[in-house]
Amino acid sequence: MKYHLVALFTIFVWGFTFVSTKVLLVDLSPLWILLLRFVLGLCLLCVMRPHVLRLKERTDEVLFAAAGATGIAAYYLLENVALVFTTATAVGVIVAASPLFTALISAALGDRSSINIRFFCGFALAMTGLIVVGAGTIGEGDIVNFAGFDLFGDMLALTAALVWAIYSTLVARIAQKGYETIVATKRTFVWGVAFILVTTLVFDPHAPRPSVLLDGQNLLNLLFLGAVASAACFVTWGVAVKHLGATTTTTYIYLVPAITATASILILGEPLNAPIILGLAMTIAGLLLSQKRSANKKDVSCKTDRPVLG
Repeated sequence: MKYHLVALFTIFVWGFTFVSTKVLLVDLSPLWILLLRFVLGLCLLCVMRPHVLRLKERTDEVLFAAAGATGIAAYYLLENVALVFTTATAVGVIVAASPLFTALISAALGDRSSINIRFFCGFALAMTGLIVVGAGTIGEGDIVNFAGFDLFGDMLALTAALVWAIYSTLVARIAQKGYETIVATKRTFVWGVAFILVTTLVFDPHAPRPSVLLDGQNLLNLLFLGAVASAACFVTWGVAVKHLGATTTTTYIYLVPAITATASILILGEPLNAPIILGLAMTIAGLLLSQKRSANKKDVSCKTDRPVLG
């Protein structure tokens, strides 16, 4: 029972990260939120596991660099910028569709074990749900609206989901090489922070004022994102997977959009209407349907398997 609570705690934290980032965007730019969050997360991972990773092959560094560029730098930058233009609810629901894109990429690379009629039905249902959620967020974007959709923000979130799918494929290749999970993640964080730092210095070189960083609300949200969501929850997720198995633990992933929507409504005052409720239900049902086949197979998922993080 306690490991189910551990998994549930982790998912609740990740569901709230979209809201936390949205709050920080009032005072901080997407790039600086990203840089501060992952520098803090990397520091804590170094404390938790100071061991230095030794490459088994020199070419493995390319995999870690690519994982850092996609899963840390590109994904979170796209997500943060998407939150400027559209609601946290929309972003949370859209990026939750990433496992569908992961399956498609895996199929393109030769692994078609999860591609069948049920997958395509689930994919169609989930994509329709995303459109319905977009319709339910009419007028909530800050800049771009088209036919009532916060189109630009929604497209950025959809691109982020695709980028995370690429990252997941890279992580699977890294896991096959037998690297320890936390140490491998730390190496990925190093590359991610490096890419984020360079991007920040080029496009947003002016650091936030100390008074902004030391503001109570901003400080708590940064600590939440960096220390809890990016570092501690990776460990708790690993513990849950170890004791419950990847298949059982992954079931909790489908709660993330619902948690994000609930938190967005209660904390940010985002709208709750019939299209949002219907679209959310359709998306979760589509994800469950598309993944149902794998639940009947032997649990062989790697321990690095993770949901989309906020």
